[in-house]
Amino acid sequence: MTHTPTRLIAATATRRGTRTYNCDAGEIYRLPGTGIVAAAIVDGIGNNPSVARFSRNAAYAIARTAARRTPLLGILAAAGMATAPPGARAGEDGVAAVAVAHPGRSTVIAWTGDSRVYSLPTDGDRLIQRSTDQTMGEWMRNWGDNQFSIDLVTFRPEDGPARTMPMAEAAVLLDDVPRSTLAHCSMDTVLMLMVSDPLVVITSDGVHTQLPHGELERLAREYADRPQKLADAIVAAVLADPVTGYRDDATAIVIANPREQN
Repeated sequence: MTHTPTRLIAATATRRGTRTYNCDAGEIYRLPGTGIVAAAIVDGIGNNPSVARFSRNAAYAIARTAARRTPLLGILAAAGMATAPPGARAGEDGVAAVAVAHPGRSTVIAWTGDSRVYSLPTDGDRLIQRSTDQTMGEWMRNWGDNQFSIDLVTFRPEDGPARTMPMAEAAVLLDDVPRSTLAHCSMDTVLMLMVSDPLVVITSDGVHTQLPHGELERLAREYADRPQKLADAIVAAVLADPVTGYRDDATAIVIANPREQN
């Protein structure tokens, strides 16, 4: 696939879900005089004005710091806004993903929680998920099945009877339970990776939990040369749950960073 952009372009789109506030936030920051672009998504936990404001402020802090000091330190900068002192309960919190792109070079990504980063190679063959979800569901798939041979899981909720189910079914329920958030992450838990592909897509879970991977891949292929169109199309493609009618906040950031020609 030939990518039309000849310079680094970043675009974002967001749409409020069926709840009152959009508690996703996307931020694109261009470091003056360098051409470096940092882009971050924060998906706030909960739905109220304070969480929405926290997400916006945290996304800005991540992007601005990441452009100057690496994606890892960008996320840790926002972690300082959420971490509670000993003995106190954390207030607003969220999960995040960030990418820092240098014109014509590889893109460096970092994340905590279940916001995702994808990339599309130059040949456009397939959209690759580069991040790994830091959720209890993903942990159970990786460790409960492969390491501990767990077959059945029993839930004992405080307000209802115990329920026992197959491990695979339990993992789906636990996909909504993050193992790491901004309030609880550290230098040891924030993951970082270098991506050489020219197209990078960041999504909040309101996109990738409700939009099949095949559809996301199709959109990335179709609009790879139009970053803003791709971001808009991804967010617009997210549909409400056919049974409950619920639709989460959905946010996407697209970075097109053509490789330098030798």
